[in-house]
Amino acid sequence: MGQNYYVPRDEVFHENKQETFVSNALKGLVHQLIPSLSKSLQEGHEEFQSFHEIDKLYEEGIKLRNFEGENELLKALNVSQITDKMQDAINKASNVLQYAKPDILSKDRFAWLRDDEFGRQMLAGANPVQIQRLQEFPPKSALDSEVFGNVQSALKKEHLAGRLEGLFIEEAIDQGKLFMLDYHDALLPFVERVNMMAGRKMYASRTILFHTQAGSLIPLAIELSLPGRKRVFTPGNDASSYWLWQLAKAHVSSNDAGFHQLVNHWLRSHAVVEPYVIATKRQLSSMHPLFTFLQPHFRYTLEINASARQLLVNAAGVIENCFTPGPVSLEISSAAYSMWRFDQESLPNDLIKRGMAVEDAREPHGIKLVLKDYPYASDGLLLWDAIKTWVNEYVSLYYKDDKSVQDDVELQAWWEEIRTVGHADKKGEAWWPIMRTPEDVKGVLTTIVWVVSGFHAAVNFGQYAYGGYVPNRPCITRRLIPEEGTEEYLEFVQDPEKFFMSMLPNVEQATSTMSVVDTLSSHSPDEEYLGERAQTNWTNDPAARDAFKRFSRQMDVIERMIADRNRDPFLKNRAGAGVLPYEILCPSSRPGKTSRGVPNSVSI
Repeated sequence: MGQNYYVPRDEVFHENKQETFVSNALKGLVHQLIPSLSKSLQEGHEEFQSFHEIDKLYEEGIKLRNFEGENELLKALNVSQITDKMQDAINKASNVLQYAKPDILSKDRFAWLRDDEFGRQMLAGANPVQIQRLQEFPPKSALDSEVFGNVQSALKKEHLAGRLEGLFIEEAIDQGKLFMLDYHDALLPFVERVNMMAGRKMYASRTILFHTQAGSLIPLAIELSLPGRKRVFTPGNDASSYWLWQLAKAHVSSNDAGFHQLVNHWLRSHAVVEPYVIATKRQLSSMHPLFTFLQPHFRYTLEINASARQLLVNAAGVIENCFTPGPVSLEISSAAYSMWRFDQESLPNDLIKRGMAVEDAREPHGIKLVLKDYPYASDGLLLWDAIKTWVNEYVSLYYKDDKSVQDDVELQAWWEEIRTVGHADKKGEAWWPIMRTPEDVKGVLTTIVWVVSGFHAAVNFGQYAYGGYVPNRPCITRRLIPEEGTEEYLEFVQDPEKFFMSMLPNVEQATSTMSVVDTLSSHSPDEEYLGERAQTNWTNDPAARDAFKRFSRQMDVIERMIADRNRDPFLKNRAGAGVLPYEILCPSSRPGKTSRGVPNSVSI
């Protein structure tokens, strides 16, 4: 909060945004910032004892000790300018730490326990961008067995037998029925170091899922790997195996939560965008048509990234303290960057890479989804096409032929800086688009706008809806799954609920993370959404204004289409008893936590 990172004055939050951001953050994090509050929070609440204790966070809150006055608190917070709104938030947080009920509990409080909901969240939850189609069985690893021991999968045909609705495994693969959530290679290199730390225990997971005739995505088997050891869990058929299956799913969800935060959120939608912002300011004049086009898509990004470096991804910050990878967190992010490719960040290319779509010129988007009921992908493609059309119309106004692109010195310098300075580690890669034709310009801009709008919204604004309930999406796991014949297994059998609680984040870790994702999931009152521009005089070109009006009207059309889809009873992943609608990619939103809304930029 001390604003130690420099941000250019024209990139900082405006007053309304700053006040909302800081007051939201203080409301939840005040107990963490003040040692005396943190001490009062921990006394008698080191870890949750039952599901009922977690439920009380939303019903009663946690009573904190009262202060004799406000000066001690305000002085310790070291916030330079306290407004009435901030002070009110601090005063409320100083007495009771209470949280809004997450969406996952709003329609069916037990939905998170069901296997179909576990699978559904991979298509429409907080991290719907990771699932892939299973191409071969058993899955193979690219890791070096001499370094990491036996990396061959322990998954066998018998783990799936009898649960493929009469299909053989090969038939299910050929028909696009089997899918995988795979963190084996991404996390196994870090598992041993994490597990040496006190209070942190992690596996590298693989989850195999089956798409049923009824339209649900059901997990069939979970493989949990330690260096040189693997265990496979399948859905239980008795009390003990049922609870073991729940423990395995919790470890998968924790893998997913950590990778989502470090890679799909921080790396792919925050960190890699900075070179675009900086190059735009350095290389494009304020009168350049692309500068005018890009301005709303980079609003507040440098400021929010500076805040993240100071509070979230810094050493001993929220991510290190409250997520399983701990101090190796940014190493995981850096390792993932080594696999990052700009050309695969477009939505169609990403879906094809993960096997979730195939090229098909007969389809409206040029690709065909393997799963029609994939809410993130189907809604995302609506936005992608609208963005692509808007970009094409705008670029065509200023670049009539190849020569106009090649002779634009500012454009060429902009793209050169992004590739060779901003992403210097990648400057020699052959996959970078070459800026030679108007089509090249259109492709690059469409991808950039998609990443900072639709992609970021998809991985950001559903965080509290699903991660605000700790058992559904544990940010950290503190124990491994016990094995038969051990004292830990006896402890588990005697009280499985208590063992489950001891594996989840403790109270401070849980509430700190809940506070953060509460803030990250909230829209500020001055948010600008796709199809909106606060400056009405952003251009004097009537053709550009007309093209933008068409884009704005298309956002309204998309909202209605998404609403219709959420009422379609045949789309099981967004409609049905106790099922949350998928609204995250609805372009507009009111302020606050709404689980919907696509801002123009990465602004939170």
